[in-house]
Amino acid sequence: MKILSVNAGSSSLKFQMYEMPEEKELIYGYFERIGQKDSFYTIKINGEKTRKEVDLSNHSVAVGFLIKELLENNIIESVEEVKGVGHRVVQGADKFNKSTVIDNTVLDIIDDLSIMAPLHNPAAVVGIKAFKEFIPNAIHTAVFDTSFHQTIPEEAYMYALPYEWYTDYGVRKYGAHGTSHKYVSQRINEILGRTDTKIVVCHLGSGASVSAVKDGICVDTSMGFTPNAGLIMGTRCGDTDISIIQYMMKRGNLSIEEIDNIINKKSGLLAISGVGSDNRDIEAGANDGNKRCILAQDMFARRIVEYIAKYYVLMSGIDAICFTAGIGENGPIMRKKVIERLGVLGIKLDAEANKEKGKEGLISTIDSLIPCYVVPTNEEVMIARDTYDLVMENNNV
Repeated sequence: MKILSVNAGSSSLKFQMYEMPEEKELIYGYFERIGQKDSFYTIKINGEKTRKEVDLSNHSVAVGFLIKELLENNIIESVEEVKGVGHRVVQGADKFNKSTVIDNTVLDIIDDLSIMAPLHNPAAVVGIKAFKEFIPNAIHTAVFDTSFHQTIPEEAYMYALPYEWYTDYGVRKYGAHGTSHKYVSQRINEILGRTDTKIVVCHLGSGASVSAVKDGICVDTSMGFTPNAGLIMGTRCGDTDISIIQYMMKRGNLSIEEIDNIINKKSGLLAISGVGSDNRDIEAGANDGNKRCILAQDMFARRIVEYIAKYYVLMSGIDAICFTAGIGENGPIMRKKVIERLGVLGIKLDAEANKEKGKEGLISTIDSLIPCYVVPTNEEVMIARDTYDLVMENNNV
């Protein structure tokens, strides 16, 4: 059965098609600069990449090219072969605790929740409509970043703010990156050969979050009402003193819109390092002795360690710590900074194993009291799995 996993951004569209349930990747593609000048897309088939520069005026045009590539490369003979299309949706709030088939009601809810994820949910809605136009007979599903975190207890997701803000406006912790946290925690359970585990997943990329997963269930996560909370990130500030906002609005004569733009797009590693938000640029600066780059690295590592320590106490121990996403998978220097700060827990780094980039494996020593792993995430296959299950369920197979 052919299943398409889709991740639509405001000016991008990432897709991957699988033969399910074998989980065989058939084609991968990424459309960039949709609605902008110099738009293009890249596809990969059998390990071979091809880039094509085309005019992508909107998402529907991008989907049209996608279908064209599927047909011309003999991935499908007809769009009728595509039985399911799984769409990544960032914000499902407390409306959805699992992936779901998209009907008009679900689509309206996703659209209504755009106020909580203005950079993500509107793009998902556009993507869903575009794919429904081209593949109308497939079952379209929404796979939410927030659903995996719906198991965290009330004491963890509530804020000490007026209770009516929660009941009337839905103000509470929702988290994000749930699809990645779910995949990595399940994979670690496979490696450990058991499910009665206490796992900490560190999803470290331009967006970053840490989760505590006990017996396969998420019990806490670092992101909050929005993805801004928690760790320092590429351009997001993470946890901060909320009174700074009012202070800077007065002292800097800034509007709330300007403040929002600053804390989401001009803060984080970018603001501290002064060289950019990309970890590779910061590493290069640190190697050259740039004090601000070194400070950015140390602040990032400290915040990660603080959450790991918190979750160690929360779960009364940890069976494994996992590093994933761009920095987690490809940043041995940052992994080293984090693990060395955890020595008090009896964790020991295997310096040689830690040199590997982008590969699954153990990076702590055999005598480390808590094993540390690198596990490359695969959100696309998780989307495909949930979509396949929903297609089977709706076809009564």
